[in-house]
Amino acid sequence: MTYTALPDPILQEDFYADTPMKRLFAWIVDLIIIVLLSAAVVPFTAFTGVFFFPLLVLVIGFAYRVITLTGGSATIGMRLLSIQLRNQHGEKFGLGEAALHTLGYSFSMGMPLIQVVSIVLMLTTSRKQGLTDLIMGSVVINKPARH
Repeated sequence: MTYTALPDPILQEDFYADTPMKRLFAWIVDLIIIVLLSAAVVPFTAFTGVFFFPLLVLVIGFAYRVITLTGGSATIGMRLLSIQLRNQHGEKFGLGEAALHTLGYSFSMGMPLIQVVSIVLMLTTSRKQGLTDLIMGSVVINKPARH
């Protein structure tokens, strides 16, 4: 796959600097937000949500990721750490790309071996791409400065 519209990992390495570590911290922030949102929903389920809380977290997490990625190509955690996703054309994510990336993320989180492969790829590829990123041609970059 050609990535001509994306920053070059050798000539513009600052775009990819520290992105795996930033992704980890963004993931932790997002997880906290998702669990808090899920807990806030439980009373509206007449507290039956307690019995299917993991499923509730999964559904709310999926919606949270798709909505935030569509709204700015970054989740709230990613925004706090100044990173964002870009598609293979160097553009911000739209709804379809956000949904596909979230689906790939959800699948890899459900399969520990695939998640390990994804983490290894983030640490070893020149553009720091996880498995879903490689399949979609997307990258996580440090947010470009405004001019």
